Order: sequence, then C-alpha cells, then structure tokens
Amino acid sequence: MSHPVIIQGGMGVAVSNWQLARVVSRLGSLGVVSGTALASVLARRLEAGDPGGDMRRALAHFPIPAMAERVLARFYVPDGKAASAPFTLTPMPSLQPGAALTELTVTANFVEVFLAKAGHNGLVGINLLEKIQLPTLASLYGAMLAGVDYVLMGAGIPRAIPGAMDQLAAGGAAEQKLDVAGAAPGQDFFSRFDPSAFFDGAAPKLSRPFFLAIVASATLAMTLAKKSTGRVDGFVVEGELAGGHNAPPRGTMTLDARGEPIYGPRDVPDLGKIRELGLPFWLAGSQARPERLAEARSVGATGIQVGTAFAFCDESGIDPALKRRVIAASRAGQARVFTDPAASPTGFPFKVAEMPGTVSDAAIYATRERVCDLGYLRELYITADGHLGYRCAGEPVEAYMRKGGNRSETVGRKCLCNGLMATAGLGQVRPTGPEPALLTAGNEVADLARLVHPDADHYSAADVIHYLESSAAAAPLSA
Repeated sequence: MSHPVIIQGGMGVAVSNWQLARVVSRLGSLGVVSGTALASVLARRLEAGDPGGDMRRALAHFPIPAMAERVLARFYVPDGKAASAPFTLTPMPSLQPGAALTELTVTANFVEVFLAKAGHNGLVGINLLEKIQLPTLASLYGAMLAGVDYVLMGAGIPRAIPGAMDQLAAGGAAEQKLDVAGAAPGQDFFSRFDPSAFFDGAAPKLSRPFFLAIVASATLAMTLAKKSTGRVDGFVVEGELAGGHNAPPRGTMTLDARGEPIYGPRDVPDLGKIRELGLPFWLAGSQARPERLAEARSVGATGIQVGTAFAFCDESGIDPALKRRVIAASRAGQARVFTDPAASPTGFPFKVAEMPGTVSDAAIYATRERVCDLGYLRELYITADGHLGYRCAGEPVEAYMRKGGNRSETVGRKCLCNGLMATAGLGQVRPTGPEPALLTAGNEVADLARLVHPDADHYSAADVIHYLESSAAAAPLSA
C-alpha cells in the first residue's frame, strides 16, 4: 500500500478535531483526530447543545443504539446549557471504570472517527498518548468500530498496543499492563477490554488499522519493531521542535538560561538505523515547508508530519479568538514557545505558547485554583496500605502530599487536562470564572504568518496542503 506523504498531527484536546481531519483526508493526506479526553469532549459538546447536530448524527450510526441513547439521555441539553453553568463532570478514568464511562469512551471515539471519515474515501488516523493508559483500550475499540485507518501513539513505549489491536480486531479481549509507581516485582496491574462483553454476545470482526509509533530515537524504534506484541507498521520520528510533549534529553537534564531543556547531538535520531528497519517513517517537528518535505524524501522518509501549521488553521478546534491572536503575534514577530520542563504532570517537557491571559501568564497561573477533576494524567501508585491509588502533581498540593507525593514535584505543574480543554472552547466554568486556556505549539509558530495572505488574518487546512505541495520538487535544504 502507498502511505500518505503528509500526516496532519493529532494535537491537544479536540484541536485535531473531526472537521480538520476530514478536510485533510479529502485532500489526499492523512487526517488525524486527537483521541485525548474524547469522553469529556463528547459530553461537553452535547451539553453545549450540539450545534449543527453532528454528535447526534454520528451517534445515530453507533452499532449499539441503546448505548448511544444512554449517552444522549445523560448529557444532551437542547439549546445548550446556560453560559454561566458548569459542565457536568464525567467519571475520571480508573482501573475499574463503570459501564457508563466505558460506553461514553467507546462512543466518543467512534463519533470522532465516524465524522472524520464521512463523505469521502480518504484515510483517517487517531492519535493517542501512551502516558494516558486507562482509557486506551476502550478508545481504540471505539475508533476501530468506526473504521479508523491508522493509530499513532507516542509519549511512552507502546509495546503492547499492536498486539491489543490484533485482539480487538478479531473480537477478542485485550489487556494492557499499566505503569504503577511503587509496585513490587510481580505486582502487575492490567486494564482489560472485552468486545464480547461490550456487545453482550459475539463481537464483530474489524479491520486492523496500521500502527505508527511516535519515537524520538532509533533505539526506541528498534525496540518497538522487534519487541512489540504485534506488527508495527512505521514510525513518526519527532524532534524537540514539535509542539505538545517532547521526549526528554538523553542523560541528565540540564537547563539553559531561560530554563528550557538543553538538547544535544545524542538527541538527534539516527535516521540511518531507522531506515535499516525497512519500515516507512515520517519526520516531525518544524517540517512544514516544501524544502523540508523534499529533504525528508531524500533521506528515505515517506514524508512528514505537520502539526502547528494545521493547529491554527480555520478548521482546527482552537478557539478562533486565540488563533487570531497567535497569527497576529507571528506576523509581528512576537510568537514564542517555552519548552517547560515542569508543566506536564507526566514529567515530559511540554511546549507552552506564551500568550497573555492563558496559563502561560505567571499571574494567571498563580491565581488559578489547583483542581483535578478530569484525571486523564493521574499517576497510578501503591498506597501505604498496599492498595492502588491515583494522584496528579497538578492537583492541590496538600492532597498530592497526602498521597505520598513530594512537594517539589508540584512546583510549576500545570493542569493540562483543564487548560487544553479550555483551548478548544470547552473549558469548565468555575465559581471564580472560566477555566483559562493552556496553549501548546511547536517552534514553527514563529513563522506561521507565511501561510496567511497579507490581507487576511486566517488561513485554511487546504492552504497548508497547497503550500507544502506547491513546490513538491523543491531542492532539499541539505542539497
């Protein structure tokens, strides 16, 4: 099979939404939806009144109508909730999720992929984070029920996912070993999803998507190619200039004068070794230029993955006012990102776009009340009495310390779950006001204005594709 040359990155929470992925796929590239926190996303879209009726239209095609009806009954608010009213909280992911959360997770992933694939024959992928383990199997199954063509996963070592996809496609139960802090040798915990139990009978056989692992080194690529539980179909090789989570530098982390991690020669992926694996790969991280695409092809890559350029186009899920502000900042030469070593509760460096009024603003961060009520990035740990517990370094400090966490681990931590939800216009309403946005972007944001017509303040996904393809024969930078 011929794989797409351009992959649209699966970014943030509802940034890479179904509208963006559908347009990119219709244009012949790989449109990718973000699978992060989709249960909460679907619930809030329904509670906001489902303008346009797209969520209800997709739910009408869900193969178990009674489940879709239960989701609608719980969350759909005709004409939408009052602007001052908070969103209903969904249950937080856990080892033993209730039936309602499992149903919501599966239907939400089905809805996003179904809508992205509607009305065309293009290819659609879903991006998941290995660090968010608890909802992964249910998310995969919902996406596969909708016929997702590719699964992309990074932010960890997803060795178990290819085999889990094999099992789910065959209608069999799948398991995933969970990372648990403080677990003793042999004290293993697994999440499990059984399609036959979900269907209360024989489950349908499904097509197994291609699996692309997002890696930052040849070592990880080789490990996944040789030791995964099933077939790895390719790699997205991501450098530290990409937005969102970045792989930490190899060795001891040192910071520069601005407080950003310092990356060196050891952090440059060995493309020769990756090429020797004989699998397709794409380069990611500030690749959104025709000459970068040509250079990628010249070193044996199938193509490139592009994130930031798509993140701020018309079709993405970022709040339109935020998009305009970022584009204006880029045009004025003032768009900046900070690779924050402390922001993410995962411990991975996380790129935060510097924008007044968002969580990147020190005053906003200082006044925001710490709360953990979505829970996607909670860490599993063994409690003092030997049970399984959940904690997040972004939650209230005293609560985290009661759970055995160190105060030092809370310094500078940001609530990515709530901040990213707010970036997509789905932020919670607090007694003190709306949840502030947390905006992530790659270094490419500084040059975003090149995609915008001089007389405009916005651009489309088609503009990005046409820009990249307009000089397909451009000479590579290394030539």
